[in-house]
Amino acid sequence: MLFLLLVLLGNPVHASDSTDTILDKLNDALKNKQRYVQLKEERILNFKKIKSDDLTKEQEYNYNKTLYTEYQKFNSDSAIFYVKKNLKIAEELQNKDLLNLAKIQLVTLYSSSGKYRESEALIKGINKKTLSKVLLPNYYVAYREFFEHYAANSYSVQYMQQIQKYRDSLLMVLDPGTLNYKINKIQQGMYLKMGTAEKQLKNLLENTKEDNPQYAMVTYLLGSIYERSHQLELRKKYYALSATADLKNANKDNASLQELALVFYEIGDVDMAYKLTQSAIEDALYCNVQFRTLLMSEVYSIINTVYSEREAKRKTELQLYLLCISLLSAFLIVAVIYVYKQMKKVSRIRGELYETSQKLAELNKHITETNNQLQERNAQLSESNHIKEEYIAHFFSLCSTYINKLENYRIILNKKATAKQFDEIYKMLKSTTLVDNELEELYKNFDIIFLNLYPTFVKDFNELLIKEEQIVLKQGELLNTELRIFALIRLGITDSVKIAAFLRYSLSTIYNYRTRARNKAAVSRNDFEEMVMKIGLISLKM
Repeated sequence: MLFLLLVLLGNPVHASDSTDTILDKLNDALKNKQRYVQLKEERILNFKKIKSDDLTKEQEYNYNKTLYTEYQKFNSDSAIFYVKKNLKIAEELQNKDLLNLAKIQLVTLYSSSGKYRESEALIKGINKKTLSKVLLPNYYVAYREFFEHYAANSYSVQYMQQIQKYRDSLLMVLDPGTLNYKINKIQQGMYLKMGTAEKQLKNLLENTKEDNPQYAMVTYLLGSIYERSHQLELRKKYYALSATADLKNANKDNASLQELALVFYEIGDVDMAYKLTQSAIEDALYCNVQFRTLLMSEVYSIINTVYSEREAKRKTELQLYLLCISLLSAFLIVAVIYVYKQMKKVSRIRGELYETSQKLAELNKHITETNNQLQERNAQLSESNHIKEEYIAHFFSLCSTYINKLENYRIILNKKATAKQFDEIYKMLKSTTLVDNELEELYKNFDIIFLNLYPTFVKDFNELLIKEEQIVLKQGELLNTELRIFALIRLGITDSVKIAAFLRYSLSTIYNYRTRARNKAAVSRNDFEEMVMKIGLISLKM
């Protein structure tokens, strides 16, 4: 058991370790990422089990506050849930301090989740003059982080000034002996006096253990300094230290992985950049930290494009190598046969006949396999042609229909404009009924066309799910949302962004649908979508 813990947690990482050693530990942390999450979840679950049924309101408030702390950088939705419970308790107790603390906690959670209006309304509703000295640091931190989150989506000098303003206010109420005060003090003028800030941060790092939540922040700030001073190796080293600490602490709200991915992208290590970017996006989605997701989307698109192009190039090179090997193998076979014929002149005929028969059998087998592959390709081509024919016909029909509808709509508006019925025109333009009806009609036409192409899709899709999770459609319903997602995947549209745009859902909703379907699969989760792609391939309606 002790050995297992040592393997999982590793030895303490020191700033003196070489960059290669630090990167090795980072890779180990990435491999054990799910285990760290599991340990975090087990710790939370064990804490929940000890809850007593006869807690006082104050005790229940503190219990919920502990769970908020655990979930704050792990799962913001759960953290919000427990803070809202504390809001009700504080209102029942009519305790202003407890009520203000819960509101302040909710401010940061809302802003990190992208709910800026709710966050701003909450914090503006708090009267700073009524806050106790104990709550003032929380208040200034909440205001500072609100502008940090907002500036991540819409950069402005004004927002940066607000961040600096509330950091200055925070420093006035913090205990100068605390680590939190020292970090904020360094950040206050970090980029103006980078040399001084570097020394101060290194001094803090020597006295901060790796399991301290602030360790990741200290190393991240060092990485930021080396990014400004263009010291690539040191930048990579300290961002890696920060990312490793975040992974081991199961901190899903982190920036180190994104910054480290950019470092590897700059030095040309696309594989590592891609792996780190994937991990960062998974964390942001898991924790529901919207501003991190937005920041990562741009980085991901750049790195993913380069990664895809590189993989395509590798595939081409591999095909070329295989062709060369095949040609060399063929030449070698011919050479061996030639030498064999020269050495075995007497028994050449019998040997050649036997060898020829064997080769013919292998060739026949190869031809049979090739024919099967050709038949499969022909079926796929037939399917593709059939889909194109069907959709082209329906496309022109729909276009004609929409043109007629637009013309009728124009005529109605023209008549009303001529009659100066401007209120009626405004009502028509303001109403979303037309768009909603057209969307409903679009999805209905899609369902009809798709089921015309794949009439057994619903039945075949259900066969890929475990029996108790199979989909039962409502009366008059052709396809539901989940079936439409996988219908689009069956048509070759596998990009969640495109699926979300077509069905008018969020990216996280599409991701959740796809994940939930894989979890319900009666077949291998990894093969589930590939098997969906094969539905109706052989029995295509022609």
